[in-house]
Amino acid sequence: MHYAHLHGFTLVETLVALAVLALGVAGVATTQVASARLHQHAALASEAVQLAASLGARMRVNASQMALPDAANPYLDFAYDAANGEPDPPPLHCFGGASCDPAGLAAFDLYETTRIVHAAFPGGRIAVCRDGGLVPGWDCTGAGGAPVVVKLGWRIPAAPEAVPFVTLVVAG
Repeated sequence: MHYAHLHGFTLVETLVALAVLALGVAGVATTQVASARLHQHAALASEAVQLAASLGARMRVNASQMALPDAANPYLDFAYDAANGEPDPPPLHCFGGASCDPAGLAAFDLYETTRIVHAAFPGGRIAVCRDGGLVPGWDCTGAGGAPVVVKLGWRIPAAPEAVPFVTLVVAG
């Protein structure tokens, strides 16, 4: 009995094709995961810049507190780490008709900012200080004449602690 020449794929060819397809699907999935992480990081960075700019504007509006010497200025040397829990509420909430003095307004500004850092940034951290060199990291190296900066960061999966991603000069 003669068999006609059969056309088709062998089992080995089919397995090789499936392996190539599986590698392609795995590559696409990895790209999607990386893209989602980058999108989340970009969204957090955008929100961080807006929050730092908002705090800077609040500081500039509260000129009487910013004019105080560094040791008495409630904004300077401010630091909050979300790992320490929710921020303590200020003595007075300065909304609408509330009568707040400049010091109460500064306490409210810092509370509102820390509340947002706690809620919106995973492992969020913020610091306001004088930093002359704008050195990456949480340390502030500035003396009295250095610009006032807001440093804001959050924890990323590859790092064990929050990293400052945004450093914004708010006063010179």
